[in-house]
Amino acid sequence: MSAIRSTEALETAVRQFKELDETMSHYSSMLSLASWDQQTKAPHKGKVYFAKARGTLSTELFRLATSDRMGALLDVLTGAEAGAQLDEPTRAAVRERKREFDQKKKIPESLHKEFTIHTANARTVWEEARRQNDFAKFRPTLERTVEYVRQYAELYGYEKHPYDAHLDQYEPGLTVQQLDRIFGTLREQTVRLLDRIRGSSDQPRDVFEGDFDIAQQEKFNLYLLPRLGYDLDAGRLDVTAHPFACTINVGDVRITTRYFANDPRSSLFATIHETGHAIYEQGINPEFEGSVISGGVSLGIHESQSRFLENMVGRSLPFWERYFDDYKRYFPGKFDGVSARDFYRSVNIVKPSYIRVEADEVTYNLHVMIRYEIEKGLVEGTVEVKDLPAIWNAKMREYLGVEPPTDTEGVLQDVHWSYGAFGYFPTYSLGNLYSAQIRRTILKQFPDFEDIVRRGEFAPIREWLRENIHRHGSVYMPAELIERVTGEPLNPEYLVRYFEEKYSDIYGI
Repeated sequence: MSAIRSTEALETAVRQFKELDETMSHYSSMLSLASWDQQTKAPHKGKVYFAKARGTLSTELFRLATSDRMGALLDVLTGAEAGAQLDEPTRAAVRERKREFDQKKKIPESLHKEFTIHTANARTVWEEARRQNDFAKFRPTLERTVEYVRQYAELYGYEKHPYDAHLDQYEPGLTVQQLDRIFGTLREQTVRLLDRIRGSSDQPRDVFEGDFDIAQQEKFNLYLLPRLGYDLDAGRLDVTAHPFACTINVGDVRITTRYFANDPRSSLFATIHETGHAIYEQGINPEFEGSVISGGVSLGIHESQSRFLENMVGRSLPFWERYFDDYKRYFPGKFDGVSARDFYRSVNIVKPSYIRVEADEVTYNLHVMIRYEIEKGLVEGTVEVKDLPAIWNAKMREYLGVEPPTDTEGVLQDVHWSYGAFGYFPTYSLGNLYSAQIRRTILKQFPDFEDIVRRGEFAPIREWLRENIHRHGSVYMPAELIERVTGEPLNPEYLVRYFEEKYSDIYGI
């Protein structure tokens, strides 16, 4: 074949690939919209049929991802001649579709559809079981989910541990061997710090007393969102049982929260957390719209953005030196005699709790480790679903020194198992680790970081994050991205140092 004909063939393959990539992105967008609707607005009686419809749409997307046409295009675009001629975003899109193609080709189409319908229905079952504090109601559904998860691990394949097959779906390249080492060190240092905090004679006072009007909580959230950089013309805030962010497209990134009259911190920090996810998605290069690379590269990197905003900004003293007076105006009389530092110390109280999403920074990773160990056992077959409530409570006592009084506050608290998201939980702690390393780099770039936050001028920080992380979407793999941004591979020591500095000041230790 002549060079001209070869170039023409490559150009044709690129054009056809981009058309197929865009078609698949449209399907993904509609599936995201359907998922958001089912979790926020859909009436209960329609959810079973809704699940079937989602299963059909998901199966069509599966067929496109594993089609002969996709395979033929990938053969051309991953060839030796193509690599040097493709631009960087196209190479990344080809890499992601190739990875997806290779994985999904291992899964029978009928199994994919079964699993999609099962997990869509499982969400509804979990919601009812959680609301009724009835693990037995959820148990048969979860047992079937675990059967699917074990089956998928074998079909995906793995080198050392079946859980690796699921970790790779959420954080490419992450393994049990790596996590065991990271978590072992992190747990030891966390427990040591926790012991020092418990022994402090300077314990912060909880300044949240009585009930806080939910309508006022929502108003403050809506006041805060644009100041953090969330574009409300490209998103919305709604209420769900479990807060989440949902990307329909770059111009439509929605977030949810939940409200409790007796604890406004839950909604406040859940909203800031989900805003971190949403700002990431809203900041992706719009030229990537309609492509597989128009999205965060991994859950660990994604979580780094939400945890950075929630904790390293939203729970910082400079942040509340700026916004505490504003917050007080929404709740007249609630914080009389309370200073910004009192408030700051209160929202950073370290106290082992039952609920992961409401845990303080120091104990949060221990919650993740509990789920990680249980998930590993479920996948490898050393733990059975029927024993989960007892195992859960035993690990809560071992790691945190508390035992949930109900399964709603214990084994049923999180939604992830209902939709088969095994391998997801460790990315929460990975996000904490990434965020501390990113923060260290930001402090080098912005020595006046605290003054910037104190003035409420978050735009320079958001723009730095957008330029260095957000706009790239999925162009770079997680390990490559964190090294490009910070100049070194993941280093857990930065999170440990951050904890030591912050909580030594709060607790006078």
